[in-house]
Amino acid sequence: MQADVKHSIIHQFYTNDGQIGLRIAPATLAINDEVGLLLSELTEVYNAKPSKGYARFIDPVNDDAEEHQISEFPDKLKAWRSGDDEFIGFSQQAAKILHQQLQHYGILEDGFLVIASYTELGQDYLVVAFLPSKDGVTIAPDLSVDRSSQLDINKVQLAATINLTEWQEEPESATYISFIKGRVGRKVSDFFLDFLGCAEGLNAKKQSQHLVESLHDYVKAAELPTEQANTLRKSVYDICDSSWKSNEPVRVKDLSEQLQQAVPTERSFADFTAEQSQPLPEEIRADRGTLRKLVKFQGQGGGLSVGFDQELLGARVEYDPHTDKLTIHGTPPNLRDQLRRYFGIDS
Repeated sequence: MQADVKHSIIHQFYTNDGQIGLRIAPATLAINDEVGLLLSELTEVYNAKPSKGYARFIDPVNDDAEEHQISEFPDKLKAWRSGDDEFIGFSQQAAKILHQQLQHYGILEDGFLVIASYTELGQDYLVVAFLPSKDGVTIAPDLSVDRSSQLDINKVQLAATINLTEWQEEPESATYISFIKGRVGRKVSDFFLDFLGCAEGLNAKKQSQHLVESLHDYVKAAELPTEQANTLRKSVYDICDSSWKSNEPVRVKDLSEQLQQAVPTERSFADFTAEQSQPLPEEIRADRGTLRKLVKFQGQGGGLSVGFDQELLGARVEYDPHTDKLTIHGTPPNLRDQLRRYFGIDS
């Protein structure tokens, strides 16, 4: 994490006799190597999450929001940013807001609320994360063994990053807050959004699916040969994946210019999409899982799971749409070894 950490603090939530308790930290953490390592690891895990959502704070006056979506968090954050409150006061108020939400919904979850502000590439950010805890053991200076409660950063599912600079300079933006999206069918992230008082501004999966479909139509309209079409899809995936890793939006105009360099065509991708009934927006937030459709075929069901790179279709992999038969020439070594052992064939 190449960032300048300004403030950081950790508050603890614990369960006792069927109740959720809160232990407020009396002071911020010292900015040292240990805190830097913690935030670096948290940032790495956060950035590696395959699916993120993007949101903005709810305006209680102008937005049609339900009562449970209105939170004091944005006002407390604004008071700190304007200098009317100290960071520690803001963070303590935020912890109390979360505590009230946990009590209201009857959620019993041990963990630690981490709030930290930092500056990176000239932009101010605030990270808010609820980290689950796990029991562990530590070795004391006298070499004795002691049980302790440790942060389980890899299991984090409730976390958000707020671009404070963008919020201040572009308050109408719908993407200055990014957050970890819950798994399909789970509403964990919805509860966290209510705590923050924000609403999803755009759906990265839908935008990415729109991009995939637009590229499919573009390849079909341009009548590109299979090799060029695969090169084009791979280029789009690589460009979007790079943007995803850096948590930056994909600019369709820039994407189109890079595609023209990789696979020159008479009509650019940007011009093509602009003429469609549903043109792509100027900027897209990439969803890695959805964009894999550009370079891989994969599916599962009925006890069978199959996945392979699209460029293998017509080469090592053949598909007959009339008989719905898939033929694979040359199986992966680990699968081949399992099959040979099953049939009693010496490797």
